[in-house]
Amino acid sequence: MNIAVIPARGGSKRIPRKNIKDFCGKPIIAWSIEVARESGLFSNVIVSTDDDEIAQISKEFGAEVPFVRPEELSNDFVGTTKVIAHSTNWALNKYSNLEAVCCIYATAPFIQVQDLVVAFKKLKSEKKDYVFSITDFGTSIFRSFQLDSNGGLEMFFPEHFDTRSQDLPSAFHDAAQFYWGDTKSWIEEKKMFSKNSGAITLPRWRVQDIDTPDDWIRAEKIFKNIKNI
Repeated sequence: MNIAVIPARGGSKRIPRKNIKDFCGKPIIAWSIEVARESGLFSNVIVSTDDDEIAQISKEFGAEVPFVRPEELSNDFVGTTKVIAHSTNWALNKYSNLEAVCCIYATAPFIQVQDLVVAFKKLKSEKKDYVFSITDFGTSIFRSFQLDSNGGLEMFFPEHFDTRSQDLPSAFHDAAQFYWGDTKSWIEEKKMFSKNSGAITLPRWRVQDIDTPDDWIRAEKIFKNIKNI
């Protein structure tokens, strides 16, 4: 059996109450719950939260909230892997035949059923520790620069100043939507970005990390365009 775990703590700061804030007509976490349930891949869709309101809303949209996330796993400094490891250990004590766990972010309204299906097949067929969604950077990171203390420009990779963009390697980043992993990988808290992880590539127009109010506005505009709403 497989389960989905949606981590959703209550203490978001840059966007207060982010995980249940209205996004195009529903609490944003509802979009993740509904896609997880629609996929048919999971025996249980579980929300890991420390917040009563998030728990109640999650239940209203069909998720389970069978435990309260411990306080030590509910601060700004705890990574996703530790949170999912906790949920995986809880599930192993309840279900003896747990094979894979998929972490789905609460703020991932662009997630699609087909992406979950394709990634799960890749996890099993290629025997990866993890499989998750990625996308490519819109421009080459090898020609990126930063502002120095005097407001001047400083390249991160000055050796590539004269290199043509088409001659530089492609670079990718996490799409921040979901992470399939086998039970052992989560329990052992293996590193996500490693040679034994796999990925499926999404188009850039279907990827938007939502960390700031500006991100939120951009995500809603993209989502409404995709859904014709």
